[in-house]
Amino acid sequence: MTMSELERFASWVEDLIRQRGYDIDSPRGGGKSRLADDAGVHRAAITRLLQGQSMPDLETTRRLAHVLRVPVRDMLIRSGRLSEEDLPLPDLGGSAPGAAAPHRRLTLEEAAAGLGVPPDQWDMFIRVAAQFLPPADADSARSQADYGSAAAVKGAGKG
Repeated sequence: MTMSELERFASWVEDLIRQRGYDIDSPRGGGKSRLADDAGVHRAAITRLLQGQSMPDLETTRRLAHVLRVPVRDMLIRSGRLSEEDLPLPDLGGSAPGAAAPHRRLTLEEAAAGLGVPPDQWDMFIRVAAQFLPPADADSARSQADYGSAAAVKGAGKG
């Protein structure tokens, strides 16, 4: 990793930290300490990253990704440790390799399966997750849950 890659990554993380409401600019803001506490990492790791001195280890990266609400995949790719080819996204469209897949949102059933939610808890997962969707999408998701996810459970094993 070159210094410019580390500096780019540090700058990206710094922007994320500010976006998430951590005051890292004022000397008494306590943002670095609060972030370190929230992530369960040592404050020095945050300081070294923000100063472009060193890349956090994998566990620190994972914890920061969680607190900053960013996929670990994005953190690893942005850090330069891995590439998009190293961490491919799953093909959700069933398209041929190399073909441009049309943009498609995950269904809540697909999300439940991908997250490892036990099938007997899918109805509850769908009802809770639907609360965070735009109204039209939420209505559709709720009607699927009302219909019962037994059909979704049957279809989840198909690939």
